[in-house]
Amino acid sequence: MSHSVRARYLRFVPLDWNPSGWIGLRVEVYGCSYKSYVADFDGRSSLLYRFNQKSTSTVKDVISLLFKSQRADGVLLHGEGQRGDYITLELHRGKLDLYLNLDDSHPSSSGSPRVAVTVGSLLDDQRWHAVHVERFNTHVNLTLDSHTRHFQTRGEAHSLEVDYELSFGGIPLPGKPGTFLRKNFHGCVENLYYNGINVIDLAKRRKPQIHSVGNVTFSCSQSQLVACTFLSANSSFLTLPSAAAASSGFSARFQFRTWNPEGLLLSVPLGPRRVQLHIRKRRLHLTLHASGRKSEVSPDYTVNDGLWHSVSLEARRFLISLKLDSEPSSQIEVSALPLESKGTFHFGGCPATDCHSSSPSFQGCMRLISVDGQPVNHSRVQQGMLGNFNHLHFDTCTITDRCAPNKCEHGGVCSQTWSSFSCDCSGTGYSGATCHDSVYESSCEAYKLIGGSSGFYAIDPDGSGPLGAAQAYCNMTEEKVWTVLAHNSTSPVRVQASTLQAPHVVALDYGASAAQLQAIVSRSEHCQQEVVYSCKRSRLFNTKDGSPLSWWLDGRGEKRSYWGGFLPGIQQCSCSLEEKCVDMNYFCNCDADADSWSNDTGVLSYKDHLPLSQLVIGDIGRAGSQAVYHVGPLRCYGDRSLWNAATFYQESSYLYFPASPPSPASDISFYFKTSAPSGVFVESLDLKDFVRVELSSPSTVSFSFDAGSGAAVLSVKSHVPLNDRQWHHVRADHNVKEASLQVDQLPARFLAAAADRQLPLKLSSQLFVGGTTSLQRGFLGCVRSLMVNGRSLDLEERAKMTPGVSAGCPGYCSGSSSLCHNRGRCIEKSNGYVCDCSQSAYAGTSCNQEVSVSFDKESSLTYTLQEPFSVMLNKSLRADSSRAREDVSFSFITSRCPAMLLSVSTLSRQYVAVILARNGSLQIWYHLQTDRKPEVFCPASANLADGRLHRVRIHRVENKIYVQLDQDIHRKYTLTSDGELVLIRTLTLGRVLRWEASGEELREAADQGFVGCLSLVQFNKVALLKAALTNPGSSLVSVHGPLLQSNCGALADSSSRSLTDQTLPGKEGKKHRDAHNDVALIAGVVAAAVFIGACAVAAATRLLYQRRQSRGSEVKREGAASAGAVYTDYRTEMRTHAAASVRDNVKEYYI
Repeated sequence: MSHSVRARYLRFVPLDWNPSGWIGLRVEVYGCSYKSYVADFDGRSSLLYRFNQKSTSTVKDVISLLFKSQRADGVLLHGEGQRGDYITLELHRGKLDLYLNLDDSHPSSSGSPRVAVTVGSLLDDQRWHAVHVERFNTHVNLTLDSHTRHFQTRGEAHSLEVDYELSFGGIPLPGKPGTFLRKNFHGCVENLYYNGINVIDLAKRRKPQIHSVGNVTFSCSQSQLVACTFLSANSSFLTLPSAAAASSGFSARFQFRTWNPEGLLLSVPLGPRRVQLHIRKRRLHLTLHASGRKSEVSPDYTVNDGLWHSVSLEARRFLISLKLDSEPSSQIEVSALPLESKGTFHFGGCPATDCHSSSPSFQGCMRLISVDGQPVNHSRVQQGMLGNFNHLHFDTCTITDRCAPNKCEHGGVCSQTWSSFSCDCSGTGYSGATCHDSVYESSCEAYKLIGGSSGFYAIDPDGSGPLGAAQAYCNMTEEKVWTVLAHNSTSPVRVQASTLQAPHVVALDYGASAAQLQAIVSRSEHCQQEVVYSCKRSRLFNTKDGSPLSWWLDGRGEKRSYWGGFLPGIQQCSCSLEEKCVDMNYFCNCDADADSWSNDTGVLSYKDHLPLSQLVIGDIGRAGSQAVYHVGPLRCYGDRSLWNAATFYQESSYLYFPASPPSPASDISFYFKTSAPSGVFVESLDLKDFVRVELSSPSTVSFSFDAGSGAAVLSVKSHVPLNDRQWHHVRADHNVKEASLQVDQLPARFLAAAADRQLPLKLSSQLFVGGTTSLQRGFLGCVRSLMVNGRSLDLEERAKMTPGVSAGCPGYCSGSSSLCHNRGRCIEKSNGYVCDCSQSAYAGTSCNQEVSVSFDKESSLTYTLQEPFSVMLNKSLRADSSRAREDVSFSFITSRCPAMLLSVSTLSRQYVAVILARNGSLQIWYHLQTDRKPEVFCPASANLADGRLHRVRIHRVENKIYVQLDQDIHRKYTLTSDGELVLIRTLTLGRVLRWEASGEELREAADQGFVGCLSLVQFNKVALLKAALTNPGSSLVSVHGPLLQSNCGALADSSSRSLTDQTLPGKEGKKHRDAHNDVALIAGVVAAAVFIGACAVAAATRLLYQRRQSRGSEVKREGAASAGAVYTDYRTEMRTHAAASVRDNVKEYYI
């Protein structure tokens, strides 16, 4: 059965056997008594319910009805009032729209757009649909069948005022009977109730409150539109004979609906020629094939939208005409012999022997098929009495809208075909099959752990939750990582005049929502905000009744009247706490009301009240009163969730947390370390659905689940044991399209859901952590940073009250202090720790030693990606196959230009190049589309060939490019295309020996190469300089010309910091310059003495040279060994790039 049936009892009665093997069956349904009041609207009629008074005003409304229709548009209900209120419920393009406005000061007639709340899809399917609208004040629930949308109306009014009448089925034009403002509803309505009033019953009994317009009947007529469904995109077809003489041309008419962008609708043989009507690239195309040539016309009209479209095709002698819906006709003229039909029409496809088409078969529904003016009888076709068919369903259209409701989260755009749907996550900040996974990190602390440096980042504090990302500045120059959120009024502001009756009010905008700010604050360990109030005869509190003269609103909009780091609720300033007020008779300096300037400065640090959202100043109205205020940015440090950990030391122990709210997608992520061979990390077991993540063996993590379609298991097996007492990251995801499991940097495992079993997990039971409900296979070890659906679970708080579990986790690598820097990974040892720097461009024991190389004009370093390594490495270079991205960073010093800094080329002739132009400015060249010109971006026009150290960072996500130059230049660019670098061939530093790309300036830079120092070069996961220095004999690394390892980057960095002293203004700058002059004089004398001593040492060294010559080779070997010891086995990186961290790569950030 194609249609759903709801009943209390069902009985199946077999009747008779068919000789072909089928069985005759009768289905009997039984239920409860049901009263039905039905009205049939013919598309030109309506019912008007008139009120007893001129208008009615309600604060609560309840409207319910059932409807069925075969028309995609039509008004079901409408009412409006003179003050601008209105309510409209209508079908539009097969969806149900509700327009509701209460006390609008700008009614729709003034030009402001009406905003609809939309539910449902494909509602023109001639099936009954139940609608229920419930409003109380501004809160509205709109329910269609079993799906409910809750929303709130705009404005402050709570009542709906409607004048005279409500109309059902259409909107009649006053004074013009039979004329309607919008398309009327065409179909049946059942049990229509408005605030408890049975409207159809009143109409049937001809009550005076009801006025009928047009022909409204009270029985639902049966539809005469019969559809058939083409099920297969490979083999479905319907072949019908022509009903006209062969020499008289032909005609065909039908309606169709589909989601597929490709498909053959009709093929008609015409002697040596053939006419084909097919969908290609979402548009309808009419093609005439004749003698190896073809003529084609195509209306500029998208037809794979799931709506019914009417097609009329007619051929008469020398002309073929196509008409689509209400579009103008398209025609093809035939210049040779007149058209002669061969008597066969192939709808939806054709048998393999009859026609050859490059288009797949049509997959969708057709109805109202007529050939040569004769309607086609579906019953005769089904019985084999007319034509032929394959893979068809008759008398039904089984089209399904897989995008209603929208399964793409966070604003992702849903698109679909007949059998599947996909989500476009571009610009949402999320990725994954349903746009569920955030591409941003959750805090500045997390960005530092993956090697970030100070700069602007997008922070998503709730991960996959609903909040989205906010932009913040991450200051990583101190031991603590500070998150800085600036607002729109960071400069000092002078207040001109204000009183309590007309105070000065400033609202602070942080570029983020209140919920985002609250999430960032609550996740941080500490937050603060400085407030400075400079005053002259302007008080803060000094009133007789104790009411404040100035105050501020906290992040939740609550009024606060304390200033500076004093305790909340006490009207005092910081000077009172420190006992440093100018006049100790007052609690604030400004309350002394002095004629001279004073100020109250304090730091607000009570997290629950941050950030400051509004400031109100009310005492600048007296003679001589003046005030200047300054509110600093919100500053926070620490991440309470990132290092929130618990240790399980008894197998029978576990933590439990309440069930998460239902969601179309679910995710669980955490870190663990253990020495046990197995154990359950998390489990939630419901009556039917369940989810479990466990260490099933020392090297295997398993994700088991059941979403209603049977139990399934995903497993990731590591080539090394996972019970090695090191931290390992696990992320398990489940959505209606697929499930996935990711462990560390290992390749993720995916399991796609069947097209007809795309179900979300429905879990209402508690989540157990570290154990199971059966108290077996409990986990022994540490778990930290546990996130479920974007919600951080406080393991430490629960562990404090649970036996067998302790808060925190012992070990060197278990705290928030950064022992390993710049993406270095901390590895526990029995007596300490070591830092793995293989994913970092830095070296040294703590991954904080810069790697620098000096180049000259002939120097060139090329990193070649070759098979089989190239395929694996290309996968690691591409962070996510669904998102094009690059992350490039390096530092350089040079005094020459033009210069080639970095170039990337692919096997498909794409390239990316970073150069210094002839004038010394930095240029970034992107050539992603080979049929277009390259795009060039210049972040700054200044000459960078100035002998100073400059740091460059380039980050691209799809068509957005973020560039950071040094510390103060941040640029954002948009590419005209978001192509992906396909099969990267080479990464080159310095001179390019064979440059094939166009562009005179680019070729000149490639030929000139680079003369100077390059430092900390990294392209995605490849640290080029480290690769060259630690793998000089590798086939992947090619070096031309001299390359000299140096520490020029570190030296230049320290000297560039000292240059700031030379630019200090005023007397202080003069003192520093005088000091530098004195130092220069002393340094000159010392340098002369050192030079003379060096000459003497050189002479002595020359005499000893022959004696040491025999030991030279040993010294060289020792030198090479010591140089290699600087790095933490970078050779392992060459072998492990193929398993580069997906988790690190899918994070997008502003720089």
